[in-house]
Amino acid sequence: MIEKFNGIIYLVIFIVHFVGYAVYAFRCVVGTKSFLDQYAMHESGAIMVRFFGSMFIGSFVMAMYIMFIRPDGLNGTWGFFNLIFLQNLSAFIIGFYTIKINKLGHTEKTSIEGVIAPGILTILSAILCYGLADKIYI
Repeated sequence: MIEKFNGIIYLVIFIVHFVGYAVYAFRCVVGTKSFLDQYAMHESGAIMVRFFGSMFIGSFVMAMYIMFIRPDGLNGTWGFFNLIFLQNLSAFIIGFYTIKINKLGHTEKTSIEGVIAPGILTILSAILCYGLADKIYI
């Protein structure tokens, strides 16, 4: 498994990145009520929060498939890794715009988590794209 990921560093980054996805998936889909309460959102927003969480589930399941089941391992998975990077980057840019510029929907519970989390995920996914380039771009 370690060789598949060009060493322990990239394996750990992969695991940390997709554990983050699993946490957000769980919070959005299973812990919807507490997620809504944390950000002072009305219960009518549950469908969109769960929709958001479903995207994390799909990416997490694909990551587990690549990690444990896929016969070719990481070979040729550039599309997946680039999509993940672009999703993270888009979430970071939109989060930054929403929190720092537009401020739509700000309450006393508004935090900068919408910038910090996608920013970290963007960096991790960029590192994966770079460090695994010899495998994913085959």
